[in-house]
Amino acid sequence: MKRIPIILLWGWMFLASPNLVNAEEVHFKSVLNNFIAIALENNPGVLELQNRIKAAQEVPSQVSSLADPILQIGLMNMPVDTFEFNQEPVTQKTISVSQAFPFPGKLELRSEIAEKDIMASELDLEEVKLSLVKGVKKAFYELCFILAAIDITKENKKLLETFVSIAETKYSVGKGIQQDVLKAQVELTKILDQLIVLEKFAGIEKARLNTLMNYLPQKPLTIPHGITKTDFSFSVEQLQALADSNRPILSKINVLRDKYETAKKLAEKDYYPNFNVGFKYGQRQDSRLADRPDFVSAYVGINIPLWFETKQSKKVSEAGYKVEMTKETFNKEKNQIYFNLNAFIEKEAQSSKTIQLIQQGILPQARQSLESALAGYSVDKVDFLTLLSNQVTLFQWEVKYHRELTEYEKTLAEIESVVGKRLF
Repeated sequence: MKRIPIILLWGWMFLASPNLVNAEEVHFKSVLNNFIAIALENNPGVLELQNRIKAAQEVPSQVSSLADPILQIGLMNMPVDTFEFNQEPVTQKTISVSQAFPFPGKLELRSEIAEKDIMASELDLEEVKLSLVKGVKKAFYELCFILAAIDITKENKKLLETFVSIAETKYSVGKGIQQDVLKAQVELTKILDQLIVLEKFAGIEKARLNTLMNYLPQKPLTIPHGITKTDFSFSVEQLQALADSNRPILSKINVLRDKYETAKKLAEKDYYPNFNVGFKYGQRQDSRLADRPDFVSAYVGINIPLWFETKQSKKVSEAGYKVEMTKETFNKEKNQIYFNLNAFIEKEAQSSKTIQLIQQGILPQARQSLESALAGYSVDKVDFLTLLSNQVTLFQWEVKYHRELTEYEKTLAEIESVVGKRLF
């Protein structure tokens, strides 16, 4: 029986060492960055927007080009009694060409609007990339937590199996009670149930991470140990300044405002007419009595903005309201970003304090309590249930430590996404 506390203490030392694998931190980060790079290259959402941008890039040359010229071929003044070309002097075979010309400046403004659409799509792509990086990080960190929890739970399972063996041995020699055996078996069953649940969630998170990288959900993934607390030293004012200059959604709203201002200028141009220039050639057939010369005609036509009060004026007003709308949209989005940053800063501070409390206070105390219980139990000064309770408490706080660490790293991923720039 004297060897049992040594076995338990060894298991406890393994269980209580969350920083045992810190040497692999660099490898851990490199694996995460590799997952992010693969997702940014392969994710269908990114590829979809890249093709949308390519499609938008084909628009400016279209809208800045003139309308196709119109070619017409016809007959004029054909007599229906004989259908002879030389019977009447006004009968002609005609060919005409016409070209529409918008008022000067309209084509350039249409091209400028199309260029703004390209810029907006490019900023949409950057926003999707930010969301994708956040998604990969959160899935990765969650998977790291689950795998760490599985490792801790498996070690706890080994200890509980030892506890069951101890309880059964003492009960068999008349030094223990059956309740100790049953209690240890119940805790062991709980651990087995937790392992089943954790393994299920591990499969879900692996599938999520694979899907973000456009892999099959069941593709095997190798996730290294080594998650450590990332240093954070930004103030809320610094993050707000970074968001002002980096967040794509804010830049997109500014681009849309410029687009609507350009659209307003184009609407104002509609007060001025467009032009239509045409040339016509009429060929006449000579008669037996006279030579008939051919005719040439030319014309210039314009549209008259006669209904400007219900058409052009309303279009100008519509564009003006859209400009004002984007100004308020910008303020609304900026306020939401500032609110989110403040909330995440508060969450980061709370998580950081909790991690420090667990790491420097609760875990050492729980370890000391278990160590003391182990020493007392070996000389029959501590009952079995107290030993079991201390061990379960340490197990729960070990898992809690990794959960808080994971939530902390997820919060940093959220901050990055809100700011619009990789910071960690």
